[in-house]
Amino acid sequence: MGRSLEISFKDVSEMDMTVIDSGSLRNLCVDILIAEGFGQDVSTDIVDVLLEADLRGIPSHGVARLKRYIDERNAGHIKLNKTPSIEYETPLSAVVDGRGGPGQSVSKWAMNLAIEKAGNNLVGFVSVRNSNHYGITAYYSEMALEKDMIGIAMTNSYPLVVPTFGREAVLGTNPFSIAIPGSRHPFILDMATSVVTRGKLEVYDRLAKVIPEGWAVDSLGVDTNSPGEVLANFNNRRPGGILPLGGSGEEFGGHKGYGLSLLVDLVSAGLSFGSWSALTYREGVAGVCHFFGAMDLKLFGEPESMKQQIQSIIDGVVSSEKARGSEKIYYHGEKEELSRMYSLSKGVTLDPKTVRNLVALAERNNLQIPGQLLQ
Repeated sequence: MGRSLEISFKDVSEMDMTVIDSGSLRNLCVDILIAEGFGQDVSTDIVDVLLEADLRGIPSHGVARLKRYIDERNAGHIKLNKTPSIEYETPLSAVVDGRGGPGQSVSKWAMNLAIEKAGNNLVGFVSVRNSNHYGITAYYSEMALEKDMIGIAMTNSYPLVVPTFGREAVLGTNPFSIAIPGSRHPFILDMATSVVTRGKLEVYDRLAKVIPEGWAVDSLGVDTNSPGEVLANFNNRRPGGILPLGGSGEEFGGHKGYGLSLLVDLVSAGLSFGSWSALTYREGVAGVCHFFGAMDLKLFGEPESMKQQIQSIIDGVVSSEKARGSEKIYYHGEKEELSRMYSLSKGVTLDPKTVRNLVALAERNNLQIPGQLLQ
């Protein structure tokens, strides 16, 4: 909850889905990456983040992306055996060069650095340049929770989003996440700054469905119902793209989504002297930029009392009067946690294309394929 519209399996209900236990899926994916030359630690970093997305019901950022990472390594975007380097540092902050390493490994390293600085000085901020796609944003903001810290994470991305009144995709979907500890459960906001994600368009295109008005514009900056047209424009770097959160113009707040997207680029690429969204994925370099922050609750008082105060506010919101026909008000992060618990108990659901890709990768590397994927 708190994300922009995401891929959900209701969109592919006609397809036969496969359910596999998370342990078997994790082992297979780690083995595939190791066999492809990623190494044990990097493979574990990547799969931990991808699997967490699937567990939470966010398949667009799950193990379906495994093949993409292999392809990007082969294309030279992801560089292995590269350790992030600190290019500028103060007791409270750092600028990190990811050196083209896997986004998950670079981001875990950078977020841990922010947490370490917050542990020593109550706050820590790290801006990262020259990285890669890092998966779900909440994974990194949540890393701060166990230290009784507020976690912040955001990233720019491939240019997919047009600015308000524009027709050229120069901004990314640029998600951000803030995680705040409570006495019983945390508040976890994780959202893109666009109306919809690229993955959602790909699902509609695959099913030959038109997209709703207000999702995207064509090369002239006019609303379009054709997902294929928008995707083709992306692939060929032509004008047209996804609209910012709030849609076209200012009437429904599109300028606010545009502002949030630009903000992410400014603190990730601006503070790190890296590539902003329009300049990513050029000349064989991904150049993705991130921003991470950690703030110790002790900045403001006694942590346990503060967590109780935070919890009371959350409880007050979700216990308020519900709209007619609605059974429950959710706090941010609740739906993902419910999905996670279900997936750990019943298994992870995969669509047919993802299963085919995993089986093909396993066969290519002479790995044993779990029986659940062969049924």
